[in-house]
Amino acid sequence: MHYLAEGLRLPTNALDYTILILYFVVVLGVGFAARASVKTSLDFFLSGRSLPAWVTGLAFVAANLGALEILGMAANGAQYGVYTVHWYWVGAIPAMVFLGLVMMPFYYGSKVRSVPEFLLHRYGPSSHLLSSIIFSIASVLIAGVNLYAMAIVVEALLGWPQWVAIVVAGLFVLAYITLGGLSSAIYNEVLQFFVILAALIPLTVVGLRRIGGFGGLKDSLTDSHGPNFVSAWGGTGIGSANPLGANWLTIVLGLGFCLSFGYWTTNFAEVQRALSAKNLSAAQRTPLIAAFPKMFIPLIVVVPGLIALVMDPDIGSKTSGLQYNDAIPLLMSELLPNGVLGLAVTGLLAAFMAGMAANVSSFNTVFTNDIWRAYVRKGRSDGYYLLTGRVVTAIGVLVGMGTAFIASSFSNIMNYLQTLFSFFNVPLFCVFIIGMFWKRATAAAGFWGLLCGTVAALINYFWLYRADVISIPSDQGANFVSAIVAFVVGGVVMVAVTPFTKPRPVESLAGLVYGTTAPGAAEPPAPGDEAWYRRPAVLGWSALILAALCYIPFSL
Repeated sequence: MHYLAEGLRLPTNALDYTILILYFVVVLGVGFAARASVKTSLDFFLSGRSLPAWVTGLAFVAANLGALEILGMAANGAQYGVYTVHWYWVGAIPAMVFLGLVMMPFYYGSKVRSVPEFLLHRYGPSSHLLSSIIFSIASVLIAGVNLYAMAIVVEALLGWPQWVAIVVAGLFVLAYITLGGLSSAIYNEVLQFFVILAALIPLTVVGLRRIGGFGGLKDSLTDSHGPNFVSAWGGTGIGSANPLGANWLTIVLGLGFCLSFGYWTTNFAEVQRALSAKNLSAAQRTPLIAAFPKMFIPLIVVVPGLIALVMDPDIGSKTSGLQYNDAIPLLMSELLPNGVLGLAVTGLLAAFMAGMAANVSSFNTVFTNDIWRAYVRKGRSDGYYLLTGRVVTAIGVLVGMGTAFIASSFSNIMNYLQTLFSFFNVPLFCVFIIGMFWKRATAAAGFWGLLCGTVAALINYFWLYRADVISIPSDQGANFVSAIVAFVVGGVVMVAVTPFTKPRPVESLAGLVYGTTAPGAAEPPAPGDEAWYRRPAVLGWSALILAALCYIPFSL
């Protein structure tokens, strides 16, 4: 297991610890307050479908603002440069808009409690059970990434061994999710979103001042890594070499379509926030509201990774004691005074807890409803499933503690996360999107498409790439290729199997296939939702245009 370099300890004092303790007290207080509203399993798993759009929208982006975003994207910035912005403007915003405008009417209108449950209605039990198992495995693996990231910070803060930090952090997250269910997780995520901003904005500002602003940052990296390192699209021509190890085609298809749409439209850790909204309009606006802060997150996540590379050019090298994952803790130890340092540490821990809570709360929902209730213990009382959800939450956290040690073997946890997404999310998206737009797709096609797509991604990564059968310049480039392989194989298998198997009656697909009427889709707007600036189409197209404009400064 990797430990931080001996000199990378944060110079904290009593003021920093006071800020940290106050935050933890507030988080537990939110958990106790939310406990009073948990009367049924629907309250525990989906907040009773009662939350306003602004709450679910901020929770949607905060749920993603965990280890993937903070340490992972900063590590990506240090390793791959400005190419990392593709994970936002191509790799997030279009998929979030698609989720809000196209897919949420089907999700929310059908009143499903999870993404796998939608596949139950569309394809049947075989695809439902397979997708539930796959998602449960992915959730605890990703929860472990957040725990490992939290352990890095706690180690730097207190000097604890990482295994101790992993256990303590996991138990704390377990406490507030078990108390208040999804409501506790969501309201804490809203709080954590603002704490994260308060932590990362000063870190970025102070870091830029230290190295001479954006001009100094660009000049330093151009001198040391070449002009393409500070350009979004420079050097991405087919056949050209670049740090990312990918060309514009694999970026657009692998990241912008397969990985992005696979993650944002079928990852229940995100979709669950929209399903907890109070009505269809609020559910649609949830990812659209989240898209606006999401597109500016690179300024406080990717840029610090670039700053860390300027301050320590050897970061991530074999001669350095620091991995790319250490970029943010390095800046904190070098740049922040006491008080502000305590706030920054609090913000990081808030981010990791938000990410882990999102995965654990989605895990307990899918396992309880889509596996335990559907196939193991049918027809029990609602109280039984509420208790089961709390027990499964504890199990998910404990398993996440174990998977945290897997994440510790990767010097860039973003590489690890994207590998998981190519294995688990992309095949699910393939089956989902084909079934949503093709009435003829059958239950057998859905099952075999999902299974073969997943296996194809595993074979491409472990047998072809890791065994050097094919040459791909970087882990991220391999992930893009694995995602394309998973989608293509899954789609080809579905098209091949469908003609030889019996389709479902068309009338049974109402609200499940595009072109049919989704239940609740004709629901009239709630009072106030008819305002033009709240219309999903206006929000969605505005987000797409703004994301495209964000590329201009990084393409000149």
